[in-house]
Amino acid sequence: MSQFTEGKMRGDILLVDDMPDNLRVLSAMLTNQGFEVRKALNGRRALISVQADLPNLILLDIKMPEMDGYTVCEKLKADPKTRSVPVIFISALDDALDKVRAFAAGGVDYVTKPFQEMEVLARIEHQLCIQRLQKQLVEHNQELERSNRELEHFAYVVSHDLQQPLQSITGFAKVLQLKLQNSLDESAQDYLSRIYDTGNRMQSLIQDLLAYSMVGKQGKSPAMVDLNLVFQQVLDNLKVQIAERSAVIEIPTEPLPTILGYDTQIVQLFQNLISNALKFVDPAIAPHIVISLHVDDDQCQFNIRDNGIGIAAQDQDRIFEIFQRGHDTANYNGTGIGLATCKKIVENHDGKIKVSSEVGVGTTISLTLRRGA
Repeated sequence: MSQFTEGKMRGDILLVDDMPDNLRVLSAMLTNQGFEVRKALNGRRALISVQADLPNLILLDIKMPEMDGYTVCEKLKADPKTRSVPVIFISALDDALDKVRAFAAGGVDYVTKPFQEMEVLARIEHQLCIQRLQKQLVEHNQELERSNRELEHFAYVVSHDLQQPLQSITGFAKVLQLKLQNSLDESAQDYLSRIYDTGNRMQSLIQDLLAYSMVGKQGKSPAMVDLNLVFQQVLDNLKVQIAERSAVIEIPTEPLPTILGYDTQIVQLFQNLISNALKFVDPAIAPHIVISLHVDDDQCQFNIRDNGIGIAAQDQDRIFEIFQRGHDTANYNGTGIGLATCKKIVENHDGKIKVSSEVGVGTTISLTLRRGA
């Protein structure tokens, strides 16, 4: 028994050939192997048959009257409904140029007449296997997208619902500290301080989670974003943090371009990056951040360079992943979500982001964004 005879109705195959004898031979061979077979004597009938019911695969002759196999294949590939159906050319034409033309028309394989039965069956099985794997990949990707949407929705709901209880906890802890500061011993005061500080860290985590889950959920279309206004707002938002660290921030002196995107996300992107550059600097020195910009016809490339503590080489590949940190929490606070959010924002704007860093010297974050018209 042939290795191809396991099971029945293993696929729906359309045979297209103007020679009835060829159709009979191929039909008998494939039917015996458990395939469902349809036949068409010319290209016009083949196109009608495919439109009525998509086959899994087409075996297509080249030399036919009125419409040759090349034209049939080109019409199939030009139609979004039929372009995914694999076409194997089966022809007496054996010249290399004929084969090149067949592949250029959209064919996935080529069998020369007279053919060997096992060769035809092997080529058919190979293409059907590829088709099954592609279908599985599409289904897995759809499932992954669904899971990601559910996870982001879960993160949003949980984060949103946790904020109010946490605000109550930190609020009551602060009230107790103020009202009972003269009657509580040192240990009790320490416990209340820990509750308050831990609550604040949890609130920061929740806010970062909310920001991360909301990227991509814009209810509006992208618009022109003026980067001059973006940096003005970012620097204003970080004014206290900049003053506390006596930081120096250099931005390009020439007017900045516009980009196509979402203004709130772009503000969040640069605020996260500059805030990180301010935070991860040795407390004994003042942060120095240099922002440079290169503009070409369709994109802007930003480099944000700092004089911070740097990131170890083994950590650089994972710092854009959620909850991944390149530094210990004892000395440098953070949730491990900020850079993951930055990456998500950049990718949501069809851009790219990467890092280069040297421990003890500093870090440069490079990102590209589409330039506005």
